[in-house]
Amino acid sequence: DVLKCSESDNISQHSTHRRKQYDHSVVIHVQLSGSLFLLHISFLCSVWFSGHRENDSVCQALGLLLHWCLLATFTWTAIEGFHLYLLVVRVFNIYIKRYLLKLSLVGWGVPTITVIICGVTKVYGKYTFYTGEENSTITPLCWISTQIVSYITVNGYLGLVMLFNMVMLGVLLVKMHKLRSQTLQIKDHQRRAWKEWVSLLGLSCVLGVPWVLAFSTHGPLSLPALYVFTILNSLQGLFIFLWFLTLMCQARKEEHSSSKGTIQVSFNSNDETVNTR
Repeated sequence: DVLKCSESDNISQHSTHRRKQYDHSVVIHVQLSGSLFLLHISFLCSVWFSGHRENDSVCQALGLLLHWCLLATFTWTAIEGFHLYLLVVRVFNIYIKRYLLKLSLVGWGVPTITVIICGVTKVYGKYTFYTGEENSTITPLCWISTQIVSYITVNGYLGLVMLFNMVMLGVLLVKMHKLRSQTLQIKDHQRRAWKEWVSLLGLSCVLGVPWVLAFSTHGPLSLPALYVFTILNSLQGLFIFLWFLTLMCQARKEEHSSSKGTIQVSFNSNDETVNTR
């Protein structure tokens, strides 16, 4: 009976642990989706205002807002990679006190501090993008008017985030390979491998891997890379939504299986008690 009770407790603790992981993942996905939504809205407002109005103060404010939304998107993308590391590498030993609060402070605090410093130095204003051919104008934008600040706070920060997330994706690939090598005798191995690769594709979008194409928007292939970059990143929210649905279905399936296991354990315990009598 003691053994059965301990098994039941382990099952309930495991299901509780998985539910907490699921809840944390959902909150992080929502924060990233929110930052992406704000980024798209602020970009449209910045483009529209820079082409129709001449108020420098408002343009500076829109440039600051666009910069803040972009940095928030990058930061929450990095947090997605960090959370993936905890789920895949550390698995059970991942209790962090006030975990979501600390993530929120980092996710929204780092961009806020950065744009405050940039705002004090007055680096925001109308900026005109040019192509590499005969300096032809593409479009004006309320953005960072100082190019060195843009390189450091946008390109440099994006490079660090993508490097970190690519490493996390590589760790996930190694884990998937190890699990696949341990299940070579399973009949549905090909089906499981297909599901794993689909999951990997979804994770790549969640981790912002298409943002790497931003570094290819300069040079002879800038126009095709810009089209691919725009299409993939415009669909990032859709990919996050599909990944969220996958997580939700998986969590419900695991919750159902764990509850069935608990009921079966209790029934087995009752049967043994009757037999001993």
